[in-house]
Amino acid sequence: MLSKLYPKMYVTSLFQIDLEDLKQRGIKSILFDIDNTVIPWDSHKMAPEIERWFRSLSEQGFKVCFVSNNNEHRVSKLCSSLQVPGVHRAAKPRRRGLRQALRLLGTKINETAFVGDQVFTDVLAGNRLGVYTILVSPLAGKEFIGTKINRQLEKLVLKRIKRKTQG
Repeated sequence: MLSKLYPKMYVTSLFQIDLEDLKQRGIKSILFDIDNTVIPWDSHKMAPEIERWFRSLSEQGFKVCFVSNNNEHRVSKLCSSLQVPGVHRAAKPRRRGLRQALRLLGTKINETAFVGDQVFTDVLAGNRLGVYTILVSPLAGKEFIGTKINRQLEKLVLKRIKRKTQG
């Protein structure tokens, strides 16, 4: 069970994701959580450098989709600004939202990576489905109260993840 909590890759920033490595692994689509992964939880604006990075993904041949437990308004606003599809109220760690994203993109499980900032929702959902999981450090300190509770448990798991990925 603990293995389902370990990401395949751990990075402190989206910019550290090795896109060439993903291509070599046959990854064609990348799913992203939204809150504290690509924009701070309490913000509606993406940083310009992150927006440029997202636009470069399609130039490099990657298909992109956002998968969030948040509401339709928040997800659709971000999706329309980047002209990519999105899934709202994904109910992660359930797999339903990720499966819906795969259908939207027309890609297979083994061709997909999922990037998120939470072990118990994002990494667990991705590993349960069998996609390549990437854990990124959260962008902001402010978070939803439920997330704050999860973060306390995550600290224990993160110690093991960091030891495993660095050693």
